Formats: sequence, C-alpha cells, structure tokens
Amino acid sequence: MAPRRPRKRAEGGASSNVFSMFDQSQIQEFKEAFTIMDQNRDGFIDKDDLRETFAALGTLTVKNEELEAMVKEAPGPINFTVFLTMFGEKLKGTDPEETILHAFKVFDTDGKGYVKADFIKEKLMTQADRFSEEEVKQMFAAFPPDMCGNLDYRNLCYVITHGEEKD
Repeated sequence: MAPRRPRKRAEGGASSNVFSMFDQSQIQEFKEAFTIMDQNRDGFIDKDDLRETFAALGTLTVKNEELEAMVKEAPGPINFTVFLTMFGEKLKGTDPEETILHAFKVFDTDGKGYVKADFIKEKLMTQADRFSEEEVKQMFAAFPPDMCGNLDYRNLCYVITHGEEKD
C-alpha cells in the first residue's frame, strides 16, 4: 500500500492553526456568535442565514448584492473554522490598542478620556478615509455618546481591540 499523499490546502482555505490565535473563552464566544448566525442550524452560514440575522437585529432591507459580497469574502462555504479564520484575518489588521488610544488622545488635550461626539463625527467625515453619515450612525449606535455628548474613546478602543466592553 502506497503512503497517502498529503492533501493540498485550497488557496486561502482555513487552517486548523487558527484555533491557536484565540484563547478558549474567545473561541467559545465566536462559537456562540456562529450558532446565532447559522439560523437554519446546518453548520454553515449562507446568504439566507445572513438575511435572517440582519432581520433579527432589526434590519429588514439588506440588498442581495451586499449579502453576496459578504459570503464571497470567504474562500468557500462558511463553516465554523472558516468563520474563525475570517475573524482572525480581520483582527490581524487591527492596530494595537495603544496606537488607537494615541490617535484619540491627540484630540483629548485635557486627558479626560473622552472627546465630544460632534467633534469626532466632523473629523471622521472630513479627514483621511472619510466616513459616510451611515457609518457614523452605525458607530454611534454601537458606542453611544453619554448625556453630555461625550464619546468614551478608551472603552471604544478596548472594544475595537478586544471585542468586549471593560467592566
């Protein structure tokens, strides 16, 4: 009997090494998110699962092209390993927390840990990689300013780099 030749991994395919990128609690959180998004419970996330997930979150009108673009980001069918790999790849490009904090501190000359939301909105919409009005709304929906219109950028930076709010 001839020895088995190792299988070639598909270009851009998922690697089991992705599990070493995260600790056990993070993997469990990703698994819970995957399970929520896998609406039909078939072990894969597809366009229909995404549409139903958006509907469950209150967004009833998502364009078919947008859903197709999301699914096409994956190298193939989106099972849990591919899902985890995609998050790992996205997180690799994230700046370290200290870099993001430093960017906000430039605007926080008094060192209070917050900046005026209106000021940040104006900067995001007029400088560098400009945000659209919709992108700003999404950001403030996820990270609402306080009653005085201040944005707690320290917590925002923590969530961007760690994925969950500080206690």
